[in-house]
This record gives sequence, structure tokens and C-alpha cells, in this order.
Amino acid sequence: MDEKSPKVFRQSDPATGWNAGYIDDLYDSWKRDPESVGESWRHYFEGFELGRCAGENVSVSSAAPLSAPVDGACDRAESQSKINRLILAYRSLGHLVAQANPIGLDLPYHPDLDLNSFGFRADDYGLEFDSDGLLAEKTGTLERIVTALQDTYTRSIGVEYMHIQNLSIRRWLRARMEPVRNQPSVPPPEKLELLHHLIDAELFETFLHTRYPGQKRFSLEGAETSIAALCTLIDRAPEYGVEHLVMGMPHRGRLNVISNILRKSFAEIFSEFEDIRLEAVGGSGDVKYHKGYSSVVETPSGKSIQLDLAANPSHLEAVDPVVLGKARALQRMTGDTEKRTRVLPLLLHGDAAFAGQGLVAETLNLSQLAGYRVGGTIHFIVNNQIGFTTSPKEARSSHYATDVAKMIEAPIFHVNGEDPEAVAFVMDLALAFRQEFGRDVVVDMLCYRRHGHNEGDDPGFTQPILYKLIKTRPSVRKQYTDKLLLEGILTPEADTRIAEEFKSRLQSAFDQVKNQEIEPLHHHVPQQWEGLENPYSFDPLETGVSHESLMEVVRGLTSVPEGFSLNRKIARKLPDFMENIEHKHTVDWGQGELLAFGSLLAEGTPVRLSGQDCARGTFSHRHAEWFDSLTEESYKALNHIREGQAHFCVYNSMLSEAAVLGFDFGYSLAEPGMLIIWEAQFGDFANGAQVIIDQFLVSSEAKWQRTSGLVMLLPHGYEGQGPEHSNAYLERYLMATADDNIQVCNITTPAQYFHVLRRQMKRDFRRPLVVMSPKSLLRHKEAVSDVAELESGHFREILDDPQPPEKTTRILFCSGKVYYDLLKERRESGHEDVAIVRVEQFYPFNRELFREIVGRYENHAEWVWVQEEPRNRGGWTFMSERFREIDPERRVRYVGRPASASPASGSMGTHKAEQEGLVKYAFISE
Repeated sequence: MDEKSPKVFRQSDPATGWNAGYIDDLYDSWKRDPESVGESWRHYFEGFELGRCAGENVSVSSAAPLSAPVDGACDRAESQSKINRLILAYRSLGHLVAQANPIGLDLPYHPDLDLNSFGFRADDYGLEFDSDGLLAEKTGTLERIVTALQDTYTRSIGVEYMHIQNLSIRRWLRARMEPVRNQPSVPPPEKLELLHHLIDAELFETFLHTRYPGQKRFSLEGAETSIAALCTLIDRAPEYGVEHLVMGMPHRGRLNVISNILRKSFAEIFSEFEDIRLEAVGGSGDVKYHKGYSSVVETPSGKSIQLDLAANPSHLEAVDPVVLGKARALQRMTGDTEKRTRVLPLLLHGDAAFAGQGLVAETLNLSQLAGYRVGGTIHFIVNNQIGFTTSPKEARSSHYATDVAKMIEAPIFHVNGEDPEAVAFVMDLALAFRQEFGRDVVVDMLCYRRHGHNEGDDPGFTQPILYKLIKTRPSVRKQYTDKLLLEGILTPEADTRIAEEFKSRLQSAFDQVKNQEIEPLHHHVPQQWEGLENPYSFDPLETGVSHESLMEVVRGLTSVPEGFSLNRKIARKLPDFMENIEHKHTVDWGQGELLAFGSLLAEGTPVRLSGQDCARGTFSHRHAEWFDSLTEESYKALNHIREGQAHFCVYNSMLSEAAVLGFDFGYSLAEPGMLIIWEAQFGDFANGAQVIIDQFLVSSEAKWQRTSGLVMLLPHGYEGQGPEHSNAYLERYLMATADDNIQVCNITTPAQYFHVLRRQMKRDFRRPLVVMSPKSLLRHKEAVSDVAELESGHFREILDDPQPPEKTTRILFCSGKVYYDLLKERRESGHEDVAIVRVEQFYPFNRELFREIVGRYENHAEWVWVQEEPRNRGGWTFMSERFREIDPERRVRYVGRPASASPASGSMGTHKAEQEGLVKYAFISE
């Protein structure tokens, strides 16, 4: 039952035997923590206390008078109730007046925290009250209670945690904040370490600024405490059991993080400013502030931690789900699948992007879903309080940039970026929280951006007053140095020595680069990718499976556990499935897919399938997960093929494309040994993930030398279902092809699908595979394959006519579903002199196979490209160029729908007329 919404009885009902215990429990909760019960119950128990205390003798401190005469225990109880409300108010609203903004012009005021609003006056400060656990002692004066509340909730740290419904989490946080008042004592060595980080961060930026003036670097100046924060997190992480940190961040401060956190050599970074290419890699590359990096660093405790910073495009939050997917894959690979405490994802954000980009909310929504849970993510927001030239009042409708995180009840810490000790404390608390509860946590470090959006930009154009203030503001390093000098922890000589040593290291690396004295670097290949970074090849790879092995798979797929009430429609199909394999008949598309999955699993290759409603399949063709008709108990037959097999995972995703595809892409970066599939409910749904497709899937190898074996299934085909449910935008993927970056297929038979899935995992290289998967063909009586086709052979990029004419006057080239329409028309019209050739894989295009197939036909035969998509869509534009390359003199006729701004008609009648017309026209000479 929801603790906030007790519904056992109406509050006006008298207590009875069956509800008295419930009231007692609520009353005990209220006494411990008033906000742990609903508002109506709080009023009820406050009134109950007033009534109960009338006859009790409660002593009152005489240190100061009450604002009203104390006539008895009722007045005393009423005053205690005011204290409880005051404490609750500070815990709930204290963040609104916290001194967390280093460039705040005025200290904020909130009337709901004014003592007058609770009925107190200054002369009540000496009265003692129950402190509700706020103080070490059970009681304290009003003055001490208010001081403790202000110290805890209104200084450098403002905390939002009262929105969390779980009472134990609130108490856990309170127990770590209130006793130390969010201001822990920091030993001198740790203070000096913080100063070291600030010096490194500041001097790195100023060195680049003087040596490479005018070059973009998206500096961290104004937010140097970020480096101290990350160092604190990394230094403490191994103490909490973390072995691997997977990071994602935007471009601002990235070079500083790579050098001072991941410890990429200064020489390597300077060589990028000099445009010296050290790494012997292919591709077009990317700008230096988008690249990723990996390293192993040793922490002060002597323990090592692996750090991976994911490469990231300019689309600031696109990397978020990618990092989470990679983290989950690493957790599975290392056996960290229960508490998920050894692999930690960390995401850095800018305030404008965190508030403005919907992918943030999508990624947050993944956090507690079974197939996407990573044990919590630490979100660190570098809150510059501006987005390029856009102020917060223009950037969001919410009070904070972080308000979206309340949807998952994440605790949120707003911390002053000019208080390094407070930032370090919050980072340690965030780490402890994540490891304890396996939930997301947000640290919002308020700071500023000393320069414009980039170092050549003038922010005075749009924020003149703000930047006058920033220009005269001493750096956080200067402020902290002065503080340590005043405390006697640091001497001026030591401060100078620390700075000069770091400058010397920078200068030495700079001279090294200028003198070309640096060794070429080699692209680091993660262990799991060794042997899989070979160039693309068309060499046929045998992917058949023996009949005996197929029988083993189908036995697992058709065996129903004892006592399991399987849906009758599914159960009716199982005997036919078994019989088809046993007697070598035919299989349909869904059966071919399950056999491909099952055979890979039996051979030790794990499979992950995710997407909207993918377990059953949008078109009820898959049923990779059964549900008991009486209990809804789940059963995955694919996990019951043989002992020792690999694991099959299938997850119905949330209604998201960008975050889920990004997650699965990230998963595929870390785990090339797993068949990872993302399925769109309809092909056009991938539109919502276009940023992931454009900036990661098709370009990551060219930009960052990172490839992927991810499979995308995009249902595609014109069945009169309107624009959105017809087209998977095949042309978009073909337009993005180059350098053998992705594979784009439009497959027509279950056997071909079976072999392409197995081929994906059997080759010595990986490339993303985009499949225009079928809809109506799932149950088309001719879209079946003989079992013998699964037992031997391999995927064929181009399929010749299975019954080529003796004499050919025309060759119809096509792809996908329209093949069966053409086949039917050829039979019915008697055009036995027309051959039909299918392009099953558009890209990479197998020119040699194409030449071999067309060489079997008469040279005078007319070439016709037939497609059901409009002329400006589908494969025509791509294939017309291939035709010209192969035979420049030959004219190829186009048959298909005319160019259209919309992918398809919304009228079934119009669709049928268009489809019949184009199919018939393909057999008519011009």
C-alpha cells in the first residue's frame, strides 16, 4: 500500500479492532518522520497530540518565553508541531535558498522558511524542542535547530530528496548529511590534493590558450572544480568495489578530462592541435574534442581502475544511452549482473542540454527497466548557467535544469562549484548512494563559463552584465589557494613550486611535439575485438546447420514444460513445426529466425533481441517468449535447447527508439561475440532514432575507428497501410553507405534470413546490418524455404531467377516483397521470356556476383528496375548508379511509383491500383 495514500478507512471513521494496528503503525511513522505519512494524516496526528496532551504534565524550558503564554502541555505540543513543520520545510525547500550559485548576485529568500510563518519569534530561540534526529542530542534549542538546518541545507549544497517516496532512502541520505551538516572535516592532505587538481585543470587550459590562440578547445575555465570532482570519484570508486568506469560527456572540458583524468599524454593532445596524425588508422577522423580514450589508472589506495570515455558527436546527449549499453554489456561479460556494482556508468552533462534534449528523459526512463538496468548512473552536470547564448529563462520551463530527473526519484545535489570541498563531499555521497541502492543520482555543480561558447566567441554580445562580473572574478584555484594559505596548510613557496612543476611538464611535451620527437601510436584494440577488425569481404562463408542440429533446436522450441498452460493458438503450430523439420518440408520466416537463433545459441553464441513488443513480434510471428495462460509465467524455449548453451535475452522495450537503439549500439561496442538485434515496431519508427543512426551506427568507424555488429530489423513493405507503416526509408541507409561501413539488405526468403543472421556472427569482421524485414511475407504461402536450404549453403547477395527462361528478352531487377507480385504476374500473364533477379544485399554491392548472374542472359535483354516505393525512395537511385558503373552504355528503365513527398498512399484502393499498375507495366515494352 502506498504510504502516502492510506485507504483502509475514512479518517472520520472510529478506530476499530481491525484498523487500530494500522493507525498505530502510521502514528509511529509520523512520530519518527512527519512527512512519511500523507498530509491528512499529519493534520490528524497533530490534532491528536493536542487533545492527548491536555492532561499531561510537560515541562518547558524557561530559557526564553514562548511567543504566547504557555498554559500547559497543549501549547507545548503545538510548538513541537511547529518545529516538526519547520524541519520538514528546510528538508523540502532549503535548496531554494542554498548558496550554491557562485555568481548569484543576491542571497535568495523564501517566505515559507521564515520563522514568522511558523509562529516563532526571535525571543523563542532559547526554547528546547525534540530535534527529530537533526542534532546529536535528542533535544535542542530553537536557535541550534535553525542553525543546523541552515548549515545543512542552505550553504554550498542544496539537496532535493523529499520527492523520493522510499522512506528508507530518505533516511539513509539524511543520516549522511545532517550529522556532518553537509560540511565534513577535510584533512589537510586531501585539501592539498584538491588544490593540485585545480592547478592542473587551470594551467592546462591557460597553456593551450597561450600556445594555440584561436583554436577551438571548448575550455573548462570557470568549471575547473569538475576535475577535482572526477578525481574524487575515481579515487574513491575502488573502495566501493568499482573496477571499471564507463564515461560519456560533451565536448566542453573534454580535452582537460582526457589529459588530467584519463591521463592521455600531453604530447598526444598537442599533436592534434598541430594536426600531426600519430595513429595509423583509416577513416576521416573527428575533431579532437569528440574523441574517446581508454586507460587504466592507479588510485591513491594502490588499486587500479579501468576508465573508458566514449567518443561523442556534437549532439550533446546522444552518447547517454550508448554509455549505458556499453556498461551493461561489460557487466554481463564480467559476471556483474546482480548488484551491478563493479562497472559504473558516469555521464557528464551541460545544464542546457540536460533540460532541453528529450534523449535525457528517455535514458533516465531506462534506468530501472529489466533489460536495460545498469545499477544506477551518476550524472554530473557542469552547470554553466548558459547554453551558447541562451539564458536559463529561455532554456527551460522548470526551475532547475535537473527537474527531469525527479521522474525517476533520483536524489539531486546542487553544489557550489567554487567550494571544492563541498563538491568532493557530494561526489563521494553520490557514489555511496549509487552503490547502496543501484539507482541514478544527480550532482548539479553550479559554475560558469569564463569564455564564450568557444574561445573565439564574444559572450558580451548577449550577456554583457554577466560577463563583466565573470571577467573580474578570481578563479576557483585562486580562491582555494587563498583559503589554504589562510588556514596555514599551504605556503606561497609550495604553491609556486606545484604550479611550476606542472608548467614544466606541459612545456616539455610541447617542445617534444614541435621537434617531431614523438613515436607513432597504434590503434588500441580491446581484447574482445581481437581478430574481428578485418576488412569487409564477399568470400562465401558456409553457414548451414546439420539436420541433426536443427532437430535438436526444434525439439527445444516445441517442448512445453510440464504444467505450463500454453496459448492454444501457439500450441497448435508446434507439431507442424516439428514435422516440417523432421521430414524436411518447409519453414516460414518466423521459424527460420528461431532456428537461426537456436543454432547460434547451441553453438555458444549468445543472442540479445530488444525493441517494442519484440518478444511476441508486432505481427505475432515470433513468440520468442511464452506466457502461461493461467499465471502469465514466462518461458523462453530458446534457453532450453541443450546443456551449456549460450543465453537468449529478449526484452520488450519502452516506447522509445533513440535511447533503446543507442543502448543496443553501445552494447554492441563492448560485446562483438553476441548477436545483438534491435527491432523497430514498423520501419519508419527508426526515424525517432535518426541521430543514433547518423552519428554512431553509420559513421563510428570512420570517425573513431569503432565498429559494431548490431542488427537493425525494420519492417518494410507496401500493403496499403498508409505512409508511416509502409516505408523503412531504405534510401536513407543507402545514401549513408561508403567505405563498407554498413550492410543493407532486403531479404525475400527465410533461408536467406537464416544465413545472414548466422553469417553476421561467423565472419572475422563486424559491420552493422540493416534489414528491411517483411510484414505480409511473414505468412505468404510462397515466402517459405526448404529445410534443405538451411542445412547447407550461405547467404547470397543477389539471387538469380530460380527458373530462368530459355530465351530472355527482359530482366526485371527488384528487391523485397515486390518479387512475389512479379512472380504471380509472370505466371498469370504467360511472360515466360522475362527473368526476375533479386537484389538481397544492396550494400556492400557484390559487383562480381552481379556480373556473373547477368552474364547468363542474352546481352540484348532489356534491363528494368522494379520497386514498389516512389521513385525518390527505395533502391532506384542507388541501383541506377550501380547499373551505370557496370554497363555505362545500357539504358535501364524504371518501373515504380512516381516521386512523392509522402512514402505511400493512405487509401487501400489507391494502393492496390498503383501496385497492380506497376507490376503489369513491368512486363510491357515501352
